[in-house]
Amino acid sequence: MARKFLYVIAGLTVAVLALMLALWFWSEDLTEMAFVPNVSFAEQQALPPESWNNPAMWVARPGLKDDPSSWLPPGIEAPKTKLPVAVFFVHPTSYIARDAWNAALDDTVSRDRANLFVQGMASPFNEGEVWAPRYRQAAVGTFLTAKPEAAQAIDLAYADVLASFEIFTRNLRPDQPIALAGHSQGAFLLRRLMRDRIAGTPLAQRLVGAWVIGWPVSLEHDLPKMGVPACERADEPGCIVSWLSVADPADTAMLLKAYARRTGLDAKSVAGSAFLCTNPLTGVPGSAAGAEANLGTLVPDFKARSGTMAAQVVPATCSPDHFLHIGPPPKLDLGAYVLPGNNYHLYDVTLFWANLRADFERRTQAWLAKQQK
Repeated sequence: MARKFLYVIAGLTVAVLALMLALWFWSEDLTEMAFVPNVSFAEQQALPPESWNNPAMWVARPGLKDDPSSWLPPGIEAPKTKLPVAVFFVHPTSYIARDAWNAALDDTVSRDRANLFVQGMASPFNEGEVWAPRYRQAAVGTFLTAKPEAAQAIDLAYADVLASFEIFTRNLRPDQPIALAGHSQGAFLLRRLMRDRIAGTPLAQRLVGAWVIGWPVSLEHDLPKMGVPACERADEPGCIVSWLSVADPADTAMLLKAYARRTGLDAKSVAGSAFLCTNPLTGVPGSAAGAEANLGTLVPDFKARSGTMAAQVVPATCSPDHFLHIGPPPKLDLGAYVLPGNNYHLYDVTLFWANLRADFERRTQAWLAKQQK
C-alpha cells in the first residue's frame, strides 16, 4: 500500500504544481479559463444519510479492508491499545478536472488521490478510530472563482459531508469522545459542520479537539460560530487547532485572495480578517519554536516509493500575518512540489506529522482525565 501511496502522490502533486504555477504566472482571466469548470452546474439528487451505511462510501472506517488511514511511516509502531475516540476526517480536494463542478463518487482518479490524502494526513490520528467519507467534492476550480456555480458545488459537497456525519454519529458508542479533522477543502467544510452540528449541542462536550488545517479560520467571522474556542494550551481538550504553512520569503497574496472570495460562517466577508494560527510544535497560538521541537517530518522517497521520518529539521513561527512560517525552505528532499510563493500547503500535515500525532494523543488524554474528575 505504501508503494501505491507514494506513486499516487507523485502524480497528484505534479498536477497541483501545474495548477499553482499557472496561478502564479497567468492572469486571473486565463486562470479561470484553464481551471474553472466550463460546463453548467449539474443539479444532483441529495443522498440520504443511509447511503453511507455502505462501506464503499468511506475511504476509511473501522473494519474496512485496506484502510489507508491505518498506514504508518517506517519506524513508527502501532499502539498496543487504541484510544477510545472516533475521528471524523474530511479529505482535501482530489478532483482537479474542469469537466464538472463536482467529482463523481466513482471517479477513479479522484478516488485514488483521496486514498492518498487519507493515508498521509489521517494517519496521525489512527491511534483512534478513523472515519473518512467519500463525498462529491467541489472541483479545485471552484475555489478560483466567485461564480454562483461555485457556491452550488460547495453546497453539494457539504450536503454529502453532513449526511455522512449523521451515520458517523449513529455508529458511536454512548458518550464516546469524538475528534474532527480536515485539510484544505475538508477544513473549509468542517468549519460549517461545526457550526451546524457541534455548536450548542451535546457533541460539543464530547469533542476531544478539532484540527481544521489548511484553510483559514477567521477569528471574527468563523470562530464564534463553531461552538468551541481556539486552543490556548497544549494540554487543552475540546478546542480548535489551525495553521497554514509557508517558508520565507513568502508571497501569500494568492492565498489571501482565495480566502477573501468566501464569506465567513456569519455570512460576512472575511477579507482582511485575522485568522487562527496554532503552532503545531507548541500546541498554542501565536508562538514560535525551533527545529529541536519538531518530533518528526514525514519525508517521501519517491524513487524507493517509501518514506522516512526526519526529526528536528523544521521550525515554526506564527507570524503577525497569521501564517505559520517555517523559516527558509527546509533542507529536506521533499520533491519539486512546493507551490509558488513558498507555499507549503501540500505539506501542512507531513511537515509536523509526529507533533500532530502527539497533539491528538495529548488532547485525548486530557479530555479523558477531565471526565474522570
